[in-house]
Amino acid sequence: MSDINEEMDQRIPLPESYNDKDRLYYSIGETASIFQVPVSTIRFWSNEFDHVLKPRTNKKGNRFFSKNDIAILRTIYYLTRVKGYSIQRTKEAIKNNFIQEADNATIVASLLEIKGVLLRFLKILEDK
Repeated sequence: MSDINEEMDQRIPLPESYNDKDRLYYSIGETASIFQVPVSTIRFWSNEFDHVLKPRTNKKGNRFFSKNDIAILRTIYYLTRVKGYSIQRTKEAIKNNFIQEADNATIVASLLEIKGVLLRFLKILEDK
């Protein structure tokens, strides 16, 4: 578990607008900022995992991601960036055990968020 904390010290923060019930889609730029990766990475993942990712596109071809797409991207991020899986191994993990991997990604993101809150509290207590 300490490896995950060290490798994924950057949380995957969700923007305020993610909790907006009226908001259905996020641009590729907003999606990239959620995961703190370049837009080209999201575009690459979108192409490589087109069997599970289904972003909407407008007439210009711009991609817009739903909350479901973002949840899938979180799993892809977790497998490739945290666990260090290759694209091929990530595809296999998603194909064979998507639910378990998605649950793991969600749990890790939640734990890291809690860790961030606890570290902020610790800093406040140390400053007093």
